[in-house]
Amino acid sequence: MPAEISTLQKTRALPGVRELLTDAVEAVGGTERDGQVRMAEAVARAIRTGEHLAVQAGTGTGKSLAYLVPAIRYAVEQHTTVVVSTATIALQNQLVDRDLPRLAKALKKPLGREPTFAILKGRRNYLCMHRVHSGAPEEPEDSGLFDAFTVSRIGRELKRLHEWSSETETGDRTELVPGVSEQAWRQVSVSARECLGAARCPVGDDCFAEKARADAGRVDVVVTNHALLAIDALQEQRVLPEHDLVVIDEAHELVDRVTSAATAELTASAVSAATRRCGRIIDADTSDRLLEAGEGLALVLDDLPAGRLDTLPQALGGAVTVVRDAAHACLTALGSERKEDVEEATARKLARSAVEEIHDTAVRLVDAFDADQANRPDVVWISNDTYSSSPRPPSLHVAPLAVGGLLRERVFARSTTVLTSATLALGGRFDTLARQWGLPPEPTPVPVDDGTATDKPAPADDADDGLRWSGLDVGSPFDYGRNGILYVAKHLPPPGRDGLGDATLDEIASLVEAAGGRTLGLFSSMRAAKRAAEELRERLPYEILCQGDDSTSTLVAQFAEEPRTCLFGTLSLWQGVDVPGPSLQLVIVDRLPFPRPDDPVASARQRAIEAKGGNGFLTVAATHAALLLAQGAGRLHRSSNDRGVVAVLDSRLATARYGGFLRASIPPFWPTQDPAVARDALTRLDAAAPGRSSTSTALR
Repeated sequence: MPAEISTLQKTRALPGVRELLTDAVEAVGGTERDGQVRMAEAVARAIRTGEHLAVQAGTGTGKSLAYLVPAIRYAVEQHTTVVVSTATIALQNQLVDRDLPRLAKALKKPLGREPTFAILKGRRNYLCMHRVHSGAPEEPEDSGLFDAFTVSRIGRELKRLHEWSSETETGDRTELVPGVSEQAWRQVSVSARECLGAARCPVGDDCFAEKARADAGRVDVVVTNHALLAIDALQEQRVLPEHDLVVIDEAHELVDRVTSAATAELTASAVSAATRRCGRIIDADTSDRLLEAGEGLALVLDDLPAGRLDTLPQALGGAVTVVRDAAHACLTALGSERKEDVEEATARKLARSAVEEIHDTAVRLVDAFDADQANRPDVVWISNDTYSSSPRPPSLHVAPLAVGGLLRERVFARSTTVLTSATLALGGRFDTLARQWGLPPEPTPVPVDDGTATDKPAPADDADDGLRWSGLDVGSPFDYGRNGILYVAKHLPPPGRDGLGDATLDEIASLVEAAGGRTLGLFSSMRAAKRAAEELRERLPYEILCQGDDSTSTLVAQFAEEPRTCLFGTLSLWQGVDVPGPSLQLVIVDRLPFPRPDDPVASARQRAIEAKGGNGFLTVAATHAALLLAQGAGRLHRSSNDRGVVAVLDSRLATARYGGFLRASIPPFWPTQDPAVARDALTRLDAAAPGRSSTSTALR
């Protein structure tokens, strides 16, 4: 029960969602919008009927309030907990630090008490006081790769962490500013597998992770992330508190985040680290067998090229099998948990955790090749970063080809689910993402809702028939057709494999010059972003920032503060930039953001769909491009006063058969293929921008 409930609360009828939404909007100083009201009412209907809901809500809709108000009302009325899952730390912090505190105060009077909320993350995100007090059990993994300076830096960071441990009340890593490296943090944190458990841990009563979980079980709203939602679905033991309603914000990232959480890696260094953890706990012959297996794996991986594996090479299959069997022997020698002192119990738990991970990954790798290619559950590949700026030895990876089955069985079958984002209706339809989520491709026809529907349908025998869902696009309060232009450079040659051509660079220069800077350049590769930045620094008088010159947050802040500045970069900028106002009036996309042909997961998914008679390109590559393109184009309009041009310099958007699908996924800007029209609009905006006295500058 989230909070103590008075007798009055048990008997009083709570106000309706529409009334509560009006109170909430007034309290936060906002303006009620039609799309926000429609979304809130749709969420309330989903809660009443148990039918899943996908809502596309454009920027400026106020979707956070639209789902929080009915969710909180439900939690208070039913004395239960609802879960809100997000993809990014930024939105998590926005909900917990800004939206929920203001909303809780606004709803206190009409609901009869102040709603409560908490944030919950994976155990690795919290300081482990036992590790702090007992000290690191070993040197950092891959310590042989660290030079003396790095080791010294980690030592300084560990000293800071020890000092911080006596000051922090939450142990949450995000509250440590400035932060520390991953190598240092791993020395003072544990995974769920490594944890002794509160009952056995000598400082279990002071455990930050356990406190966060306990707090989560007592509140109305728990804010978490897609990764923890995936872990909760993957494990038999639940991580999140009991709930029957989950809201998934930034749902366009759900599949990628769940895939990442379900991906495993096997490296020779991990095998070596697991062997060290076994230490003197087991006999030397058994641990040496695992060490030798890891060395054999390293030798085999060194001789193999990077890339996806459609068949398991004999030598690699033998090496992985040897690792699997040696890890099993170590697990047998480690035995089950036994009565021993805390130090010995800790060492045994850490060793078992490391060896179990090695064993389970090796089993999964070997089993991945059992079925024919069309029916394999996993894809396997070798990565080799030895020539990058931060070299790592070759490693084996295994990831699920699809996560729809997992989501269908462990999320949708358990809880009423609301999925929302500014980008869900790709090509104007929800069915593309619905298939990836594991929902039936066609939504359930929505009956006329008179507000009285309360009965949830009985489960059907067929899993798909039992999952009913509806889709709703509530639009955006922004007048995209009046305030924005989509310029497609049809006259440019299609992009090739050699990077940016001279014609494309000339086009970028002319557009940036017309805009007077004020440009966000979204590129398909860091190589292209750097070349464009170097070229334009020679040609134009504006400052050109490039991702990698400094931290991304610092670059975005500088870009926002200095209107005539440009910012060029890759993937994280496509979704992570929120710069309203005159600093951003031109978004440039150098080429359609299809996944790389050598992307192991995307290429394997595409091939599996084609093997079953489907269109792998449209289902995988075009969907990926549509999501990113819509997100990238959305960077232009972050407030109702924003105006500008989205320039796509890939002529395939105008000429290819799939171009219509991609264009239908982008906000409805006024379209043109005339470069002069785009340049003239940017010139007028630049002339009007410094005074910003008028917000009605004509774009065309």
